[in-house]
Amino acid sequence: MRQAAAGTLDGIIDTVSATHSLHPLVSLLKPEGKLILVGLPQSLEVPVFPLLIGRRAIIGSAIGGLKETQEMVDFAAKHSILPDVEMIPMDYVNKAMERLLKSDVKYRFVIDIANSLKIE
Repeated sequence: MRQAAAGTLDGIIDTVSATHSLHPLVSLLKPEGKLILVGLPQSLEVPVFPLLIGRRAIIGSAIGGLKETQEMVDFAAKHSILPDVEMIPMDYVNKAMERLLKSDVKYRFVIDIANSLKIE
C-alpha cells in the first residue's frame, strides 16, 4: 500500500511527539513536497538522500504555548467549534490509506491507540 502512495502528497503535518523515523513520511511526498513537524520528539532519523533527490523539505513550526493553546480552546468552546474526526482502530490503517487514495475522507482520521493495543 505504501508503494502505491509513494510520491503522491504535497505536504504532511507530523504531530508525533515520540522518536520515530521520517523515512516513510518523506517517501510519500511529491518532488518539492514538505514535511512539517509540530510534535516535539527527543530525536529523529532524517533520510537525507530522498530529501536531496526529490527537492523535498522538512520544516518545523512552533504551534504556540499554553497561553495560545488555551485561548484557542476557549474560543472553540465559546463558538461550539468541534473537530470532525473519524476514530479508527490500528488494524484499519491500511483501509484508511485506501480511502485517502479514493478521496473518500471528509475529516481527520484519529487512530484509537488505547483500544487498539492488545495485551497478551
